[in-house]
Amino acid sequence: LFLAVCAVGIGGTFQYGYNVSIINAPTQHIHRFLNETWASRYHKDLNPDLLTFLWSVIASIFSLGGLCGALLGGSMAIRLGRKGALLVNNIIAILASILMGISFPTGLFELLIVGRFLIGINSGIGICVQPLYLGEVAPKHLRGGMAMGTSIFLTGGILTGQIIGLRELLGGEAYWPLLLSSSCFPAFAQLLFLPWFPESPRYLLIDRGDELSCAKALKRFHGSAEYRREMEDIQRECFALDGEKPKKPWELFADRGVRWQLITVIVMTMGQQLSGINAIYFYATYIFEQAGISTQKIPYVTLGTGACECLTALTCGLLIDYVGRRCLIIGGYLLMTLWSIVLTFSLTYQELYSWVPYVSMASIFAFILSFGLGPGGITNTLTAELFIQSSRPAAYMIGGTISWISFFTIGMLFPFIVNGLKQYCFLVFLLECSSVAAFIFLVIPETKNKSFLEIRKEFHKLNFGRN
Repeated sequence: LFLAVCAVGIGGTFQYGYNVSIINAPTQHIHRFLNETWASRYHKDLNPDLLTFLWSVIASIFSLGGLCGALLGGSMAIRLGRKGALLVNNIIAILASILMGISFPTGLFELLIVGRFLIGINSGIGICVQPLYLGEVAPKHLRGGMAMGTSIFLTGGILTGQIIGLRELLGGEAYWPLLLSSSCFPAFAQLLFLPWFPESPRYLLIDRGDELSCAKALKRFHGSAEYRREMEDIQRECFALDGEKPKKPWELFADRGVRWQLITVIVMTMGQQLSGINAIYFYATYIFEQAGISTQKIPYVTLGTGACECLTALTCGLLIDYVGRRCLIIGGYLLMTLWSIVLTFSLTYQELYSWVPYVSMASIFAFILSFGLGPGGITNTLTAELFIQSSRPAAYMIGGTISWISFFTIGMLFPFIVNGLKQYCFLVFLLECSSVAAFIFLVIPETKNKSFLEIRKEFHKLNFGRN
């Protein structure tokens, strides 16, 4: 089971975190490449406004690709299987890496744009299909910890990208095409290791009707002595579904039986993206400068933020099956609310006392730790648990679409929010975090150690009333 998490994660959400992270290091080198390419092609200098536009397209088209990938991921998981979809997805990553790698020697910045779009598609599919596979493979007493593999590999990807992007490694001017094309290595690693693992047992029995392959897969994952209990659980779910085919996303919106599960996924996904974590990273450089850290050393201090997220994802993975989902996610949002208050005060009085910048610096790390301990990891875990087999791929398509739209929207609106409200922007995030915590407290039941059918019963009263 542990090796399956690694094989699935290395080419799944690791790619998302890695490709979000690596684009920051070569910003100035890509600017120079755009200027030189434009001058040699059109024999005139590139307009600064057009340069800003081209760079914005290169950076943000990743989100558009991610949205397309989220829309494709559920369908691919149904047609090709969870494992099959992940394997095919690596071909997209390899093609994207080739295009980004040859953009500089060929002098075609358009290839860079296409490559970023394709790696976005790869990330969108990965973040949709990986938690689907892990949620279906895991026994219920380990489901939370295994599903946290999604978050652990995502944060691991961010941290790896920050390290590889240092100027001593591939962040230098001569190596940036290699940096952008290095995402082919996780893809090759998954193509090498994932074929050795079985397909999702739930997919094999419920979607394909292949009881023999399901039993073989369960024996591999759970051992010959323990697999029967999981087999009986899958058979009960299969009987309850009574031949129901996988649903399309629009069918899910029309199904009263999953109304509150769907509302929950939408609220949690938007809450995760709009929680203020992007504001924290935006303010990090400014706060580190105020604390007296030199500009040259800031990239190394920023590694601490990536390490914080990775550490809390691992901690959350260890705690989730003991403490429960509700406690961690509500606690995470409430702590983020607290740190938003502290940051608002510390940024307001930043220049009043010499020790205040250090309070801001500590609050940044505390906010990131709180995010990783709750919303950062548990959102994807709960999406897998709130739906039964026929609804789960469509739920991930909807959740993924909402996530990428929110990611794109906050990227577009965030600079205006910061410019307009300055440090008071954290009051907006304070309100958002406290509202999501209240919603989860009132609506979501604890899902620890419960089967998918038991969780569906918990929501029955909300969806249909007491009768």
